[in-house]
Amino acid sequence: RPVAGVVSLLSVEATVSLVQALGVAGVDAPLWCVTRGAVSVVDGDVVDPHASAVWGLGRVIGLEHPERWGGLIDLPASWDERTSGLLCSVLSGATREDHTAIRGNDVFGCRLSRVTTPGRGQSAAWEASGTALITGGTGALGSHVARWLAGTGVAEIVLTSRRGSDAPGAGELVAELSAMGVSARIAACDVADRDAVAELLGTIPDLRVVVHAAGVSSWGSLSALTAEDLAAGMRPKVMGAIHLDELTRHMSLDAFVLFSSVAGVWGSGRQSAYAAANAFLDGLAWRRRGVGLVATSV
Repeated sequence: RPVAGVVSLLSVEATVSLVQALGVAGVDAPLWCVTRGAVSVVDGDVVDPHASAVWGLGRVIGLEHPERWGGLIDLPASWDERTSGLLCSVLSGATREDHTAIRGNDVFGCRLSRVTTPGRGQSAAWEASGTALITGGTGALGSHVARWLAGTGVAEIVLTSRRGSDAPGAGELVAELSAMGVSARIAACDVADRDAVAELLGTIPDLRVVVHAAGVSSWGSLSALTAEDLAAGMRPKVMGAIHLDELTRHMSLDAFVLFSSVAGVWGSGRQSAYAAANAFLDGLAWRRRGVGLVATSV
């Protein structure tokens, strides 16, 4: 009989292969990616950033292959007969939702909502101290954050890039920050290399702020994406974030900031690796907050 639907429990890497294989086989049935812990819905949810990355990828699948896209379903930590019934209901299309999470006796749909924030001038200026580390610090985002941090009270700013002081504009940025009264230095570091990150952190005795702005933008359709392309597009953001998270957990940080993207929130065609990596960062921020650690995903 014709395939009526495909339910996948696979990782990001394997899901890419699955999408490609379905295309080659001519299977146009809707694909549903089922995860556990991809999103935070109710109090007590434990988020798995790797599952969050599947949601980032899934959004791109929906954009590039809408004719054979079912949706994303996140399961609760515990499974029972009620959960099974709700899952079948979602898979049948009864909810008409393509972003759902099952919790208890309920199925939740995903929505963007406006956040109420204090009016201009009502919030107190944030004050920092100690040393700030900015990965991808010589890039457009990193340098912008460095200039802003210089006015918050930090004593030193450490900027990392793979090329170190040879990065374009690196010397000028250090000079500019020094003129603002902040000690600044640039360190060559591949944040995807755990040993290199550990060695760098060992040179920062008073680390109080971590900003992860390293990453690469990769383009290409899912049908042509190779495993190497996917790894190259995700490695700096994902592995860098993992290493910074694990190696600073014993430290008392004022801020742990991850530069994500709307690509991970509603997808971006031909940017599957980028979307998956940024959704991972969002998931990591939720996981850190869930255990009482500071985290902000921008």
